[in-house]
Amino acid sequence: MMLRFCFILIICAICVFSLGIFAQEMESTPQAETLIDPSSVKQNEEKEASKAVKDYTIIDLILAAGVIGHTIILLSLVTVALIIEHIMTIREKVLIPPGFADEVAKNLNEGRWSDAAKLCRNDPSVLGIVLTAGFGECEIGWDSVEKAVEDAIAEQAARLYRKTEYLNLIGNIAPMIGLLGTVVGLVIAFHDMAALEGHQQRAGDLAAGIYLALVTTVQGLLVAIPALSTYAIFNNRIALLIAETTYIADQILRPVKRKLAKK
Repeated sequence: MMLRFCFILIICAICVFSLGIFAQEMESTPQAETLIDPSSVKQNEEKEASKAVKDYTIIDLILAAGVIGHTIILLSLVTVALIIEHIMTIREKVLIPPGFADEVAKNLNEGRWSDAAKLCRNDPSVLGIVLTAGFGECEIGWDSVEKAVEDAIAEQAARLYRKTEYLNLIGNIAPMIGLLGTVVGLVIAFHDMAALEGHQQRAGDLAAGIYLALVTTVQGLLVAIPALSTYAIFNNRIALLIAETTYIADQILRPVKRKLAKK
């Protein structure tokens, strides 16, 4: 799992880096200038005012966010990698392989318990692990088999929920980190404003600092919203698949229950 996650993270980083370079090239492309009538005083004033305003590109905003902004960008890459990894692993075909339950049930109905147990041991899916735990207690009795199955299901459910907990963690700390960046930016902006005491002060000097400080808040929210949304979606999917696994395991082990009950 870790190797797959690292590979996905590297791919996401490369994609983001490539998109950033492409966006920077697009934004740096000179635009056609609109012809302005020199005789129009109003248009000349607007042109001069527009020159005084600095145009921030996407790269400029990311760089202006500083270390805190870069941390949020890293969290966004981790979030995307986690989402892709969960989409690949938390699905029915992986946790409950198609045809696997039918094959195990067929072996049990034909009395080939050892073949059914071997089939389960060789399958790394959640259903295979649960059934393997049940077959391991067949010699003791049905109560032990039922208890082993319940414990295995609880363990597998906890393992899957722990995987998605990282999305919940990122979704909660990303806005806090963004808020921290905003507060730090405001402190720096007001400090610079106070340092100009006795000199000419302009509202634009303070507004520019606040504008850049708020970038980290936006970054934090952009990371938190998809992280928390996908966290809820994956948790609902896990609950559904675990319930389905429980039902299928109960249906498969019915011949075992009938045979052990006769003893």
